[in-house]
Amino acid sequence: MNTLRARVASGARSGGMRRALLCGAALSSLTAMPSVAFAQDAETAEDGSEERVIIVQARRQNETLQEVPVTVTAIGGDTLQKYNIDQVADVVSRVPTLNVQSGGSGSGGQISLRGVGSSNISAAFDSAVAFEYDGVVVSTMRMVQAGFFDVEQIDVLRGPQSLFFGKSATAGVLSLRSANPTSTWEVGMRANYEFEEKGYLLSGYISGPVTDTLGIRVAAQFNDIDEFQLLQENTPAVNQKRGLTDFIGRLTLDWNPADRFRANFKLQYTKNENDGAIGTAEINCGANGVADSISLLGGALQIPAGYNCITDDQRYYLTDAAGPLSGPVPGNSPANGRNGVPFGETEIWFGRLQFDLDLSDTLTLTSVTGLLNMDAIDYDPYSYGGFFPGPNGTRLPGGAGSSDPINQLEQYSQELRLASDFDGAFNFMVGAFYEDRTFIFDTSQQAVNISFVAPDPVTGFTYDWDKTHTTKTEALSFFGSAMIDLTDKLELSGGIRWTDEQKVQTIAVPYLHTFLQGPGFVRPGFFSGPINFADDNFSPEVTLRYQATDDINVFASYKTGFKSGGIDNSALPSNSLSQAAISGDFSSLIFKSEEAEGGEVGFKSQWADRTFTLNATAFYYVFTDLQVQNFNASTIQFITSNAGELTTKGVDIESRWITPVDGLSFSANLSYLDAQYTDTFLQPGGAGGAIDLDGRRGSQAPEWAGNIAADWSIPLNDSLELFLSGNAAYNDGYITDEATLNDYVQPSFWLFDANVSIGHPDGNWKVSLVGQNLTDEIFTITSGGRPFLPPGGDDFVMTQNRGRQVFAEVSFKF
Repeated sequence: MNTLRARVASGARSGGMRRALLCGAALSSLTAMPSVAFAQDAETAEDGSEERVIIVQARRQNETLQEVPVTVTAIGGDTLQKYNIDQVADVVSRVPTLNVQSGGSGSGGQISLRGVGSSNISAAFDSAVAFEYDGVVVSTMRMVQAGFFDVEQIDVLRGPQSLFFGKSATAGVLSLRSANPTSTWEVGMRANYEFEEKGYLLSGYISGPVTDTLGIRVAAQFNDIDEFQLLQENTPAVNQKRGLTDFIGRLTLDWNPADRFRANFKLQYTKNENDGAIGTAEINCGANGVADSISLLGGALQIPAGYNCITDDQRYYLTDAAGPLSGPVPGNSPANGRNGVPFGETEIWFGRLQFDLDLSDTLTLTSVTGLLNMDAIDYDPYSYGGFFPGPNGTRLPGGAGSSDPINQLEQYSQELRLASDFDGAFNFMVGAFYEDRTFIFDTSQQAVNISFVAPDPVTGFTYDWDKTHTTKTEALSFFGSAMIDLTDKLELSGGIRWTDEQKVQTIAVPYLHTFLQGPGFVRPGFFSGPINFADDNFSPEVTLRYQATDDINVFASYKTGFKSGGIDNSALPSNSLSQAAISGDFSSLIFKSEEAEGGEVGFKSQWADRTFTLNATAFYYVFTDLQVQNFNASTIQFITSNAGELTTKGVDIESRWITPVDGLSFSANLSYLDAQYTDTFLQPGGAGGAIDLDGRRGSQAPEWAGNIAADWSIPLNDSLELFLSGNAAYNDGYITDEATLNDYVQPSFWLFDANVSIGHPDGNWKVSLVGQNLTDEIFTITSGGRPFLPPGGDDFVMTQNRGRQVFAEVSFKF
């Protein structure tokens, strides 16, 4: 038995473990799955040989992966670099039932796990899969969209995680932890070129000790992609290929002035620029196979769609705005002067300060302070089609439905935790969390597109209106947990978190096109006054773990989750907002809190001298008032609602085999998932009225998903090593929307990745050829109705993945 395993099993935690017990108070759970995890420490086995042990902090204390009674997956920094994973969305082939979408004009991204997620459109939603960035739960998915680099580990925790991770973790946690300063000076650089999208990436870092007590790490990355999207032939757009650039810079300081105190500070700046927010969106022409026209002004204006109805050629019809609609935007929007050409800009400042103080030999206090400031704007026509005939068979831009959403966020959070490190059978942890958040969503929109008649005769603006939603959120929670060793093999743990969340939103419409003023619209200068929402919740959790042998652990857990409701920020002055303004009752804009309850049982085992690992978990959870948002193509209105009940159940299996062949290992993972709406869930849009989705399978919930991977390090001599690896991931398909009983179903598909590298065994230098999605498999992540459909039209929008990527890379460190 290795020494760490003996310490954890006996409860005799060392001083180092005591200092680390709450070091991750708001850090990600440092968890790992045998198939992909590389967060391993070397320990001495009983026979004196070196043994690799995966250390995790799923319960905020150091435990080995095989002992922690939590279903978790981790991807280490080595794996991320080997496969050139530079976007969170690229992780899906390594985590079955994980679905990540980057893009969208609202929240900027979506994460779903085991068939449960949240909208990528509305920034009013917190994600059901909490995104934790360097210990801080981030309320905007644009951190997902921004990309990442210099990552130490990505962790995915499945199922509700409210006790240790707090608000908005009803479906799980996706946690990203960046690298910290090294104990000796180290410089690393990496450069690669991607052949399919014509992109290059440059990154580097310098890390080491400034003094005996202060370490520093400075890292930066620049990524430029020239052909992120190629447009369909004859698309009337200035940019016939859409590109993007990302810059990320990060400073990390680690200060250890005394044995009893440690502080860690991170400051990051992210700048993203792109040629439009829509992303990889294709149009499916529906059952009739016809590109439906863009129908405006009550059908008085019919604009030819222009797209070719081919959905798998990675050629997108993303037109610029029509001339009559591309005029000035109300206010000081950056969209002014761009003549209807799509663009996107995001700037994010992120800071985190964590300190750990040993109050005594048995008590540790941890503080984690997080700050986030985001300023984002994007502009695109959301008709997803349209052109006007030009001279000599050319096409002129015909895009309608443009908007310039400005998303501004200021977030402050503070967490304090006190944990014990007693030598006896009992230990505890208590803490408090506070968050203050202000989110401003300011957008000019063309929903009616009245300027096809004429610009506003008073202002000259070509937009229907300008509106601003300002939402202020305060969240406070207290939590406590305990661990009791009932015997030397049986452990009982659990706790409870109380959360109180209050939100206040105001809605202002400073401008309304003169031709629209009158019945059916709010008046220009409209101000709603405060719209209030408040809710509180108790989220308990309890787990029983039995260590049958040194290599077999069995556990059973009961868990609950909570995600606060709020006020929808998608209300339009011509629809839901105008109706609320007339009555003075804004309750129709409020959506309920989401709650989860259920449990899981599982085992973790190792066999054949720990060369073979087999872990499995069976789970059952019920999600009440699941928060969803769908687009109604008839009213051109996003509809926010709560699904009455979603029940998910299934099994996750993971395994790894370290073969007798030196350097060769295999891993495999398999998930079975049954996710179904099990109570009334009414969605508007049916010919006979609302449609009840009760009994229908949940969206983005494949019944079967899994992957199998092989890694082989082949020493050629003392200074040269060849590395071969491959990963094959399978998904048997899923429903992509939750609007009707016959939403689009993504068929089953396979993804294949591979890597061939040669370099120094210690990583001093390496040359690599890496392929992602080698067969260029294109699949749909989400779907929704296409705006401005004519009567009988059935076209819909399919948001797809990126295609094949092939990288040539060189890296070195010294």
